[in-house]
Amino acid sequence: MANKPEIFFHVGLGKAASTYLQYRFFPKLKGICYIKPTRYRKAKEIITRSSKEKFLVSREFDLQLEREVEDFSADYPDTKAIIVLRRHDSWIASQYRRFVKNGFGLKFQEFFDIDDDRGLWKQKDLYFFPKIQVLERYFTQKPLVLFFEDLRDDPFGFFDRIAKFTGTRYDRGRISLSPKHKSYNDRQLKVIFWLSKQIDIRKRWDYKINFFNYLHHFYVSSIRYPMLYLASLVPDSLIGKEELIPTDKLSKIQRVYEEDWNRCLEYARGNDPLRSKAQS
Repeated sequence: MANKPEIFFHVGLGKAASTYLQYRFFPKLKGICYIKPTRYRKAKEIITRSSKEKFLVSREFDLQLEREVEDFSADYPDTKAIIVLRRHDSWIASQYRRFVKNGFGLKFQEFFDIDDDRGLWKQKDLYFFPKIQVLERYFTQKPLVLFFEDLRDDPFGFFDRIAKFTGTRYDRGRISLSPKHKSYNDRQLKVIFWLSKQIDIRKRWDYKINFFNYLHHFYVSSIRYPMLYLASLVPDSLIGKEELIPTDKLSKIQRVYEEDWNRCLEYARGNDPLRSKAQS
């Protein structure tokens, strides 16, 4: 390849509209070769063998972000990263809901402990500004920092920022604003939580042969999804009145991480690559 390609890398975060962007928006961008998440492991090979000049790679990361960014930057240090953040309390709540939906039966305090840091996820894992610093450390270009809340409130304004950053176009009429994945209410998830205490319905990849993993997923899905849809028929006595996610814990999470959230907002305002592009 005579000239180096221009590469954009959407790194997530997970549970910050990544799946929606990957399946509803990114494929609709014109003027760029989109490498979808299912082909992420072959992204470097695809870029190397292609004669195209511009690529968008997407794969959502959480705890593994630094490892993956370091690996990708070793070959493509001039990559322009895109990261979407979501307010901490909303983000960890969404992470926990997915955890429960997938059959893992830990209480919220066991999943994330804002008081004593004894949870599965550690308090350091929720700091977002260090993730921005990771992108700055490994890539030569400043990242585009976006916010889930802006996508929710003004989706086309959000899309326009990505299009301008990547130098692409899209047709608004071809963009579906419906979510990619169905969300489940707390009652449904409490039923799954109760069920996970009775039988093992965890969505896992334990087998070396993928065929057996797919069989296992089919088995647990055939149990979990009917129970999700029949949750209204389950007696209250089985699921109890306890909140799935305690409101007071979410309020504390918001307070504890407010400074980190404000740093991210200030960074996005003060290091806007779109403004730099317009001035150049």
